[in-house]
Parts: sequence; C-alpha cells; structure tokens
Amino acid sequence: MDISTGKSSSIARPARRSGRRTLLVLAVATALAAGLTPAATAGPTHLAGVRVHDSRVDLPVAAGTATIDPATLAIDARTDDGRTLRVSDPAADAPGRPSHVTASGKGARWSYPGRGLSAEAHVERGRLLVTISADRDGTLSWPVTGTDKAASALQLPRGEGLSLPVADAFWNAPRAQLVGSEEDMASQLTLPVWGYTLGAGRGVSYLAPTDIGTSLAYTSQGGRLRTTAKHDFSGGNATREYTVAFSLTDGSPVAPAVDYRHWLAEHGELGSLGEKIRKNPETGKLLGAFHAYAWGGSRKAAGVDKLNSLGVTSLWLGYDADDSPMTAADVTAAQKAGYLVGPYDSFANGRDKGPDTPPNSVWPDNVYPSFCVRRADGTPQPGFHKQGCYLSSQAFEQAEPRRHYLADRTRSLVANGAASYFLDVDAAGELFRDHDAAHPMTMAQDRANRLARMRRLTDGSAQQNPLVLGSESAGAWANQVLAFDHGSGTPVDGRLWPMETGHFDSTPDQPKDDTAWGGYTPAQAPDTFFKPVRVADFKPEHRAAVADALKAMYDPAYRVPLYETALHGSLVNVERWELPFGKLPDQKATRALLAMLYNTPLNFVLSDKDKRHDQNLRELAALQKYFAPLHQAAGTQELTSFDWLTADRTVQRTVFGDGTLTVTANFGTTAHDGLPGGCVDATLKGGEPQRLCPAKVVS
Repeated sequence: MDISTGKSSSIARPARRSGRRTLLVLAVATALAAGLTPAATAGPTHLAGVRVHDSRVDLPVAAGTATIDPATLAIDARTDDGRTLRVSDPAADAPGRPSHVTASGKGARWSYPGRGLSAEAHVERGRLLVTISADRDGTLSWPVTGTDKAASALQLPRGEGLSLPVADAFWNAPRAQLVGSEEDMASQLTLPVWGYTLGAGRGVSYLAPTDIGTSLAYTSQGGRLRTTAKHDFSGGNATREYTVAFSLTDGSPVAPAVDYRHWLAEHGELGSLGEKIRKNPETGKLLGAFHAYAWGGSRKAAGVDKLNSLGVTSLWLGYDADDSPMTAADVTAAQKAGYLVGPYDSFANGRDKGPDTPPNSVWPDNVYPSFCVRRADGTPQPGFHKQGCYLSSQAFEQAEPRRHYLADRTRSLVANGAASYFLDVDAAGELFRDHDAAHPMTMAQDRANRLARMRRLTDGSAQQNPLVLGSESAGAWANQVLAFDHGSGTPVDGRLWPMETGHFDSTPDQPKDDTAWGGYTPAQAPDTFFKPVRVADFKPEHRAAVADALKAMYDPAYRVPLYETALHGSLVNVERWELPFGKLPDQKATRALLAMLYNTPLNFVLSDKDKRHDQNLRELAALQKYFAPLHQAAGTQELTSFDWLTADRTVQRTVFGDGTLTVTANFGTTAHDGLPGGCVDATLKGGEPQRLCPAKVVS
C-alpha cells in the first residue's frame, strides 16, 4: 500500500499447558507423487513396524500409532496412553477405490487410479508422511478436521493468531463472518498451519508446507467449528503436489505454532534475528524500537530532536517516497539519535505517469506495460485499486542483470544514507501466475523471485550497503530474509476494508457511503491515518459491523501468539501501518497490553501538523520507555510459553527464552494475584516485576 494515497499496493489448569512443553509428535505429511500401479488391498503385512490390515495402514509414530484408511483418507491416532483421536474425517470428495497397498522399508504405497492420484506413507523423525500425487488437474478437499467430539478450540493463524472455542456463539454466527468463508493459505493466513485442542492435554496440529494452491474452509455443524483444507492440483501452476503434516500435541493454544517452528528448524528454514544483527549491526537498532511513519516536520531533524528530547531511545522511522523525502541531514540526525530510517517502496505496481500516480508506480523505459502480469485471457492483472497493473517479478528478474531497474530504484531511495527499507507487498503472499510468453511464471516462481530480490537488499548486492529490510504482512516463508514486517500482528477482519474505504454498501466507483474513517487530506496529516475513530463515529447502520470486526480482531479472549511462537527471535512483527496506535482509541489499552505480552513493538504515525501531535509523542515516549529494556533483552529469544491463568482467558502469561523475560497481562477489570485489571507486569531474569497500566498514560 502507498502510505500517502492508500492505494493498495479455555480454562486455566493447575498444571501449565504451554508451548514450551514437549510435543507428543505425530506428524503426517501428505504430498502427491505419481506412478503407482493399481491392485486390490493386501492382507496383513508387517515391515519395519508398518502393518497393513483390514484395508487400513498402521504406522508407529512418536507417542502412538497412526491409522490411515486408504479407501477414504480418514486418519485416527491411538496414543501411548490409550486414547483414540480422530485426526481427519474421510475426504469431502471421495478419492475413489484404492489400489493394492504395498509395504516397504519406509512405509506403504497405494493409488487411486480413477482420479489419477497416488500415495506413499512413511515415518521420518517420528512423523508420518503421506505422499500423494496427481497426474491431472483437479482438487482434493482433505483433511476434514475438528470432527472429534473432544474438540474444544480451533487455533487459526489470522495475523498474530486466534484460538476460538469451537462452540463459541459469536464465531459460529454469521456476524463473525467466519463460517462459510474460505481463506488462502499462501496469502490470507500468516502461517501454513491450523490446529485443534482435543480436551485436556491433547491436540492435533495441521501443517501445509505446500501452501500455494491450498485453502482452508470453515463450517459450523451442530454449533461447532469445523475446517476443511482444499488443494488445487494444477500442472500449469506446478501444484500437483500437496503436503499436510499432522502432529499430536499437548493441546496448548499455541501448539500448532510450536510444531511449525520445529518443522522450520528441522528443514533449515528458520531465520535468526541474532544472526541478522551479526551480519548487519544496524539491525540491532530494531531491538527496543517502536515503529512510526512520519509526515510534515516530523521527518525533519527538528522533529527527530524533539523525539529524542522526550527520551525516545530507539525508533524505526519510515517515510513515503514522495516529493519531500527525508534529506541526508534529517537521516543523519536520526542516526545520531540511534534510530533506523527507511523509505517506503514497492516493486509491485506499474502505471502511466499522471498527477495522482504514486512515484513508486512509475518506471523507466517500457516497464509499464510490457512487464504486466498477464492473465490466462491475455489481459493485464489489474494493479492497486484497479489502476495500472501488477508487474511480473519474472520480468524484472530477467531484465535485472542488464537493466538494473530494481537496484537503480533502491540506490536512488537510500542515497540520503537511509540504512533500512520497507518493501511493500513482496512478502505478503499475493502471488501470481504470469501467462505472458515473454516472462511466464508460476506462483512458486513468483515467490522465489521475491525472495531473491529481497535477499539482494539485505546482503547489499543490490546497492552499496546491506539494508534492514521490512515488508508487508510477511508470510512465514519470508522469515529468513526479513528483519521486520508491518501487518502480520493484525488478525484482519474482512470488514476492515469497508471501514477504511468508506464503501460498506456501495462499490468503489460510487461515492463513499460512510466517511467516518477519513480520507487522504490534509496532505501532511491525512485523516485516514491520523483521525481517531470509534464505533459511534460510523453511521448507525454500520456500527454493528464495525463493532463485530473490532471484536474479531482485538478481543483478548480469542487472541493467542501463534506468529510469535513460531517466529519470535527470527524477525520483528508489527501491526498494520494504517492502524497506528492512535487510530482506534477504544482499543489502545488492549493493544498496548498485547504488545507487551507478545514482546512486539507498537506502530505510530507522527506529524507536527496533527492536532494530537503532542499527545502522540507523550504516549509513544511513555510506552517505549517501558518496552525498550524488555525487547532489548528478549527480542532475539524464542517465545517458549503461553498460558491462560483464568477461566475467562483475561489473564495471560508469556515466557521468552529460558526465563529471560516473563510477562503477565490482565485484560480484565478485577485484580488477579495482585495484578490490577488493565495492567501488565514484566520481569527480566533476576529482576523485580515492572508494572505498566496503559490507561494511566494513554487517552
């Protein structure tokens, strides 16, 4: 998104059940591989612990046995303590009659000749991997999850993460806008996982490494939330393989993220913020820093000096790449204050130059329109707000060795000495297939291209010095190349877009039907970012939708740190930039508590032309003073534990590292164990608890 125009680019238990506990791991990974011959199912067979019997396959896994029914793809697990769990119901669309099941040293194989599918199951590192491939295009709706009668909560990585009681009236009702919806795993979920708690001390995690072409659909049956994954097999888009990993867990609300972090580490795909700091010491300035985009005089040296005089010791300061960027003198002042400075940019959009065209959408030569992504019918893929087109990462990759379009753009934007860079969209997961014969591309190639060009920014090969790189709403697949992201901290509800655009019941080409959010004036403090909004500011007919959206996004009873459990210590995760701290005043206290609990920075917008400027500065300074030492100590550490301490989930606790930092937040209104409602206690190892009550410092 262009930040100046908005054009888009449970119950407490005596024994702690935390993400730190060892998982009871049953991982069943599913991928589709071709070439098996059909036959009839064999009788009992034993090989390397694999047992084929009664048309089913048993495989010994860590902490139990997995049983797969090849006829339906139903999976059950029997744990070592004798419990039987339903891991998946039969596939929603029957795979067809299976062939003979053949046992091998590693597992078992079978196929579905009627649908051109084949499967292989084997055990690896205590996990059961089921590998199935398609020799033709089609879909498979599987696994079907949440059907075990003991299922009590669904873990879902929207933004930072949610844990939803499966029988919760709000989430099962139309007003939550979850049931009946379907989300793309590559672009709408921040991690390719979901999970269920199955009663006390048990759960199942589902992981889809082949997230491209995979989606997750939500239904309500008998007032209980269920989910079904669906994969599209496409030869043209290279998605003929589908992988899902199932793990038995301890039922913690963050267990799916623990499983995914282990998966990333095992496959060499988990980045380290400490290592990034070692390679580029400027990255260390992120520790303890809040994030802010600056307008007007707040971009200037005098604005930086004012922040510094208030005691703001660390800050990431961003600005739009417009006609009044930060100068070399402004950047130098920020660096002397210990801040990181970075311009906003995007490589994603192309348009003809016009009076309202964002500068980063204008390219030299014939980049626009020759680099446009082409759809199957040959038409260009429309760009942000249907303006111009999305530009093909493949076209850029082919041209870059000779023409240096991306490197030249970057060099021009950091000529003022900026040591950081925010590259919109690239890590967000909105991937494209390009049908242009001059630069054909699959979605997987698009992702690989984006990773390659982001890596060039971080290693310095695209410009003289390495940059501290951030991007939009980073999917987990980008965690190794990014130092920070803006957006993955927000569990976005679909009604946020009508709130922001003012089109609840009207189309974008019609006048707004609700102007409460504000537009892009005044130029140096646009209302869309600076104007505070409350539910009551919207028209009466829209208030219920707004209230429900904010409940879905910020109700702490549903929030859990899935993203931080998986990736804290790999990159720094921040909320969306168009939702700065001051934008939603009624959510300020909750957002401040969540930030401290998750050890993640708050984001602000600053402008000396904003009538609330002094208030913004005071709040930023007070909250950053509390946050800085906590993040400096634990920002590079793993989130090792998350717990609810009360039955209503209002009191929550996190632990980072081996007790490096322990944080307890009380989102309720009554005291718990000496901690007042609306307050947070943070304790660094060997130190005394430090308390913050946000309502005392924000208004």
